[in-house]
Amino acid sequence: MKTIGWLLSKMILLRFVMILSGITVFVVSLTVVTYSEEILKRGSGASPIAEYALLLLPVTASTFMAISVLLGILLALVELSYRSELTAIWATGLSPARIVVMLFPLAVIIGGITFLIADQGVPRVTPKLIDWGIGEYGGKKAGAGSGKAIWMRAGNDILRASQANADATQLTDIIIFRRGLDGKLLEQISAHKATLVNRRWQLEDVIIYHAENVKPNRIKRLVYSGNMRPAREGKRSGEPAEMSTVDLGYFIRNAGFGIKPVHVFETWWHRRMSLLFTPWLMIALCIPLAVQFRRGGAAGRLFMAGLALGFSFSIFEGIALTMGEVGFVPPWFGAWAPFLVYAAIAGAMTFKAETVS
Repeated sequence: MKTIGWLLSKMILLRFVMILSGITVFVVSLTVVTYSEEILKRGSGASPIAEYALLLLPVTASTFMAISVLLGILLALVELSYRSELTAIWATGLSPARIVVMLFPLAVIIGGITFLIADQGVPRVTPKLIDWGIGEYGGKKAGAGSGKAIWMRAGNDILRASQANADATQLTDIIIFRRGLDGKLLEQISAHKATLVNRRWQLEDVIIYHAENVKPNRIKRLVYSGNMRPAREGKRSGEPAEMSTVDLGYFIRNAGFGIKPVHVFETWWHRRMSLLFTPWLMIALCIPLAVQFRRGGAAGRLFMAGLALGFSFSIFEGIALTMGEVGFVPPWFGAWAPFLVYAAIAGAMTFKAETVS
């Protein structure tokens, strides 16, 4: 029995690696050819092309990881079904549930690889891709040092700073818009410099403009207690898909720094955790499905049915993630609802396969 589990794991893993490698190389090559003129502006020869292609690898691999897992499983099962080897496997007395358990170590390995690429590979190369400014990265912020203003929010107050230091404890050229509960502007506070001391901002060279038509107040120093702080240098774009779980937690603890609502980062944190279990879900869906296609003539239907399940999961996942980002559902629900629903479907299919057989 262990031999069957090992052979199945080897077949799926080999096909997963081949499919992921092929898709990634094809997409990266196509992108490099498309933007070759812009890439060569960074230097002559093959060096900039090779460097840019290497930067694209983690991002591209992360994008196509889930579909590669699904295709790898389906191709392995279709091959076994075509040669009638699935019938021989069921004849040994192995149940679908037991095979899913036997393939759990493989799911852990692929899930770990998926998580590491999305959590470590993508965040490391994204700032460099933004610095290159080619393709879809051309319009993105380069983070601190880009010369763009930094905006934050605390309650009803909005703050604008022209610059911040690397650890976000000093701001320059600050404007604070104090607003009432109804959103109307109460006063505008301008300061040349602000320093964070004990979670409170100490403003220097302050001018306070009131909503009423009165003379502005000039104060040498003023303490502002609003909970506003920009993110660390290099993290101020606030794109959760390009962050590691550590950075997502950093934004969650600091209420999103006013860049985005905190539930956006919470949704993506849960989404990142779900990547660890997605390969197992694909296995749990495909194995009981294969019971319904025992003979070689049904290999094509097995492939199409599995592909339909996988794509419907991806669509559902995208919709649920968007609902979590906009706040229609709790963050954990937006990230885990597709997994829970399709895990229930996998459980029902496995139960049916066990009782029928």
